[in-house]
Amino acid sequence: MNLKDLFINYFVENGHKQIPSAPVVPENDPSVLFNTAGMQPLIPYLMGEEHPYGTRLCDYQKCIRTNDLDEVGDKTHHTFFEMLGNWSLGDYFKKESITYSFNFLTKVLNIPTERLAVTVYGGGIVPYDQEAHDLWLSLGISEGHIASTVEDNFWAAGDVGPCGTDTEIFYFRSDDDIPEVFDTEDDRWVEIWNNVFMQFNRNVDGSIVDLPKKNVDTGMGYERVLAVLEGVDDNYKTSLWKPIISTIEEVSGKSYLGNEESIRIIADHIRTAVFISADYAGIKPSNTDQGYILRRLIRRAIRHAKKLDIDINSNWDSRIALSIIDEYKKYYKELNDNKDIVIEVLKNEKEKFNRTLEKGLREFEKRAGSDIDALTAFHLYDTYGFPIELTVELANEKGINVDIEGFKVKFKEHQELSRTASAGKFKGGLAGDSIIETKYHTATHLLNAALKVVVNKDCHQKGSNITTERMRFDFSCDHKLTDDEKIKVENLVNEWIKDDLVVTKKEMSKEDAIKSGAECMFIEKYPDIVTVYSIGDVSHELCGGPHVESTGCLGTFKIKKEEASSAGVRRIKAVLE
Repeated sequence: MNLKDLFINYFVENGHKQIPSAPVVPENDPSVLFNTAGMQPLIPYLMGEEHPYGTRLCDYQKCIRTNDLDEVGDKTHHTFFEMLGNWSLGDYFKKESITYSFNFLTKVLNIPTERLAVTVYGGGIVPYDQEAHDLWLSLGISEGHIASTVEDNFWAAGDVGPCGTDTEIFYFRSDDDIPEVFDTEDDRWVEIWNNVFMQFNRNVDGSIVDLPKKNVDTGMGYERVLAVLEGVDDNYKTSLWKPIISTIEEVSGKSYLGNEESIRIIADHIRTAVFISADYAGIKPSNTDQGYILRRLIRRAIRHAKKLDIDINSNWDSRIALSIIDEYKKYYKELNDNKDIVIEVLKNEKEKFNRTLEKGLREFEKRAGSDIDALTAFHLYDTYGFPIELTVELANEKGINVDIEGFKVKFKEHQELSRTASAGKFKGGLAGDSIIETKYHTATHLLNAALKVVVNKDCHQKGSNITTERMRFDFSCDHKLTDDEKIKVENLVNEWIKDDLVVTKKEMSKEDAIKSGAECMFIEKYPDIVTVYSIGDVSHELCGGPHVESTGCLGTFKIKKEEASSAGVRRIKAVLE
């Protein structure tokens, strides 16, 4: 049985309800481009909102992280990965959580206890976590295999807010004799599971108090644990990757052995591109936000395909994509539903990039009269997608040199700038949902309703992004809004704000919600039990929140800009004054 199925079955047997994986593109968290952790879609419920499935939950969640994109190519890094998780929302706490984890590892997966070690919080912000230590000891983890850290075993949503200790579980991945004492700096020990105990709240003055409702959040990396179970030290050698790697070997005519870096990058990047482009959010390659990441992944995969001498104009990309879809379609229905879209996205971006490469070759020819300096080498990389290896290869053919060391300096500066610029986009966590963001979120519902009245009843939300300064709302529409339409939309939203309409929330089956006429973006992603928010009698939508209690507190709604977003989709940027 698949590891995902074993995990879900175990926790369902222990009173948990399986919840569906949320999309990779979050609907109500503007702080991130993608869902980066299993807990992220559960933020409203970890903050106190009641979950329609109850207080014990489990799932496997699609996650995307690109802050380490340049590390992909080694044995362990991935941009897309799956996180297995179980949660207690004010139900059980440390004893049950630790026992569940231990029993799953040793009794279901049959991992010998002596191969396991754990870390617990060493004390400082709150006292040493003696309770977690004693629980592990009582289950059979030896004293020598229980270590403590301060930095790695305390979780916090931010400088203020929920926080608590955590305990991490490690597996000894080596044929060497198992050490009697667990050294956290020994790379032979691999972290496989983390149990976070959201026990405290940190106030503005720094004081720590107990939360009235304590939660448990756990996360286990699917790819990493699979490698452990199958006894390999390279994630890409597991059964999960075997058919995908085999397809790349077929289209390239080259073996994985000796070409590991490029084959890993192609496998990883095409897999992530498949999941982004199959998501119901309808992301397409572009130069901003999620579309930029999608474009970058596809183009990086193409560059490495060229390194393997793959015929770029062949259907190599769709063959790899189809093998990925076949591997995952049992668990993620959108892959099959949107298979044609995925293939089209890859094909279109491949053709665009091929044209860019041709321009880059012409640019190289212009500058190839003398040695290639660092700035030129980086310009070829940044503007035309030339890897430094390609520039060096072309230079060698002409008998000229390339300032490789200077390029590396420029490249590192670029990496640091990119990481700094994207830090806010990838922060995630429980620190969001400020009062103003909550107001803007409610205002998107009013705008959605007003567009249906003023423009066309077939206007539907296609996406949104909210910050503390403004709201951005994408909607289906076949024309640029006239000034008259914009004024009417503004006036109608402000009229509803002035009416101080009450916002109500009701849980019901998805079927009943659809029958009631509730508006919904991406109905496929919602669980069987959903939350419907109504604003007076003007708006009726499936949503995860958060919302204000009534519209009178929103202020004055003002449209700042209306523009095209993509074919058949318009975008409004607006503020509350």
